[in-house]
Amino acid sequence: MIRMFLTPVFRYIIYYFRALFDFLAPRYCPICRRRLAINEEFICVSCDWGLPRTDFPDHAADSRLTRLLTGRYTLVRAASWLYYRTGDRVGMMMKEAKYSGRRDICRWLGTAAATEFLPKGFFEGIDVIVPVPLTKSRKRNRGYNQSEEIARGVSEATGIKVMTDAVRRTHFIKSQTLLSPSERMANVGNAFKLIRPERLRGKHILLIDDIITTGATMMACALEIAKAGDVSISIMSIYKVR
Repeated sequence: MIRMFLTPVFRYIIYYFRALFDFLAPRYCPICRRRLAINEEFICVSCDWGLPRTDFPDHAADSRLTRLLTGRYTLVRAASWLYYRTGDRVGMMMKEAKYSGRRDICRWLGTAAATEFLPKGFFEGIDVIVPVPLTKSRKRNRGYNQSEEIARGVSEATGIKVMTDAVRRTHFIKSQTLLSPSERMANVGNAFKLIRPERLRGKHILLIDDIITTGATMMACALEIAKAGDVSISIMSIYKVR
């Protein structure tokens, strides 16, 4: 009886302190900039309903993205959570996450995407998460790797561990937008270096990046990971450029 009484009291106390905190330090939706209600966690309900979700997770083993990324490695499945258009409000959220020090946005994106992917069986059989690495200089300038932060958000939702020391980025590549398919692959050639193959050998690896444009960067990283031997790869991103 006492426990039944304390539970609603405890919830009321939490609600009271959260309301007080929101009054002293208001939270805002990173998409529309509207002040969040107490029951809204990170983005407002309206923006959440309006997120341009893809249908890739529903058939990840044979999605359009999976067919795009299939190459000289064993690709199990691939999915992006949201479509991206340059300059739209949802895309601006990722820009803020990358260039304004908002690690919390990256973590939330990873957790939110993984929470929606989980019931679809997307993470079945995956042993380890590998975020696409940045060069040391870009990571130092930015302060963090946004793909690594997204990966940690996915890890929080799935319990799958993140490995950041198996692959290294050797150099930064120029924009892929105006290049032909063959030029794109040449552009990312030797951009990654496998440094701990023994840690990946024999595993099903989830490779994570923030956005997929042409797919060349993901494929180059996957090809390098495949050199570990006896590996299968799945691919996940938050955004896919339409």
